[in-house]
Amino acid sequence: MTLYRAGQSIDYRVTWLEMTKRPGFGWPPLPLGREGLLVRADAPPVWWFLSLYDAVGRDYAWTDQHARPLAEVEAWIQHPEVALYTLMSRGWPQGFFMLDGTEAGVCDLAYFGLVPQAVGTGLGSWLLKTAVLTAWERPETRKVTVNTCTLDHPRALQQYQRIGFSPVRTEVKSRKLVQDFTASQPLT
Repeated sequence: MTLYRAGQSIDYRVTWLEMTKRPGFGWPPLPLGREGLLVRADAPPVWWFLSLYDAVGRDYAWTDQHARPLAEVEAWIQHPEVALYTLMSRGWPQGFFMLDGTEAGVCDLAYFGLVPQAVGTGLGSWLLKTAVLTAWERPETRKVTVNTCTLDHPRALQQYQRIGFSPVRTEVKSRKLVQDFTASQPLT
């Protein structure tokens, strides 16, 4: 593991992936012994989105949304073609995903992840498959897209490919960290 400090500039690799046909798997059952409720937010307030974004993304240097004006974030998350789903269990959020259908024919899995306490419980595969099938349920969807980077969970790229996404391009980017970050994998 490598510790990077706030203020440090780092390079990382972004991979864009797509799926051009509905996958062959069906709606997955929750993992044995797990309970959960998937809730779609209706006109979610910015604080709800940002609290999920921070809970899931703090260990992966998710900070981009905090650099945007709040009115811009609010307009995006409340757009009729954008949907925020929260996985609730045991009385608190276990994870979330967002689908962005603002581009004609494309449904982008804009955000996906579990809170740290839910990682390793089997909920990740369930939630990812559910997110992908929910994207394909939108009648106008012709392609589902997602991107991940080497700052994300070390198995993110592998998981996306395992369920049917194919990489279409990669790019090395740079950013200045706004908080300390520990990487468990090479960043580029």
